[in-house]
Amino acid sequence: MAAISSLPFAALRRAADCRPSTAAAAAGAGAGAGAVVLSVRPRRGSRSVVRCVATAGDVPPTVAETKMNFLKSYKRPIPSIYSTVLQELLVQQHLMRYKTTYQYDAVFALGFVTVYDQLMEGYPSNEDRDAIFKAYITALNEDPEQYRADAQKMEEWARSQNGNSLVEFSSKDGEIEAILKDISERAQGKGSFSYSRFFAVGLFRLLELANATEPTILDKLCAALNINKRSVDRDLDVYRNILSKLVQAKELLKEYVEREKKKREERSETPKSNEAVTKFDGSLNSMRH
Repeated sequence: MAAISSLPFAALRRAADCRPSTAAAAAGAGAGAGAVVLSVRPRRGSRSVVRCVATAGDVPPTVAETKMNFLKSYKRPIPSIYSTVLQELLVQQHLMRYKTTYQYDAVFALGFVTVYDQLMEGYPSNEDRDAIFKAYITALNEDPEQYRADAQKMEEWARSQNGNSLVEFSSKDGEIEAILKDISERAQGKGSFSYSRFFAVGLFRLLELANATEPTILDKLCAALNINKRSVDRDLDVYRNILSKLVQAKELLKEYVEREKKKREERSETPKSNEAVTKFDGSLNSMRH
């Protein structure tokens, strides 16, 4: 798999002002208990601000609270090249997580795990990388172990498939086939389903592991899952672009670190050479006397 500098999620930062409110008037009489309704309230002298308005009942946390939970769980400093992307990913995933149509599934988990592992590839410490993952998912009130376990199950299953068997899940029995059938039914309107970029990456990973290189396989898989192929194509293009930018950014960071290390070594060697010269001069003077 291609092995994300800063993600182009800057627009999502505007959602940091998104705070729940129990304003019944904004929610409207037709909204169900616990529903989250988006409204737009203009601020004087500024652009419109999106606000999350929740009916009485299940009030979701704010973006700021989710970010604070992450920082409380993982208190060690994170290099900026990783920290910036993680913070923007967390904002994006918070907005997905607290949609009224959101329902966790294993393909979504596979997509997020794939993105996270690509982002954190080369992180100085494997232990810290795992701790950051745990803090990130826990901040969203979800289970990091379930994400990893489900992603692993999907990967193992995909490796045993080919392009044709991948898209024929509806005619087969099995744990993963049942998961895909459930997604297909919910995406068709028989339950809650919210498409996301992570879901698209999860599909891409399934195809990759099954060595399904024919372009028509993705068409058939999207049709079988009742997913809009155009949305998947768009998000996969963004994902590939992000990956290439990340590789470039990490190369620049590596060069910068090596350059700074060399400068420090040169600076540390200079005083030693001066000290040696001083001692030599001192020895000559003592001999003269």
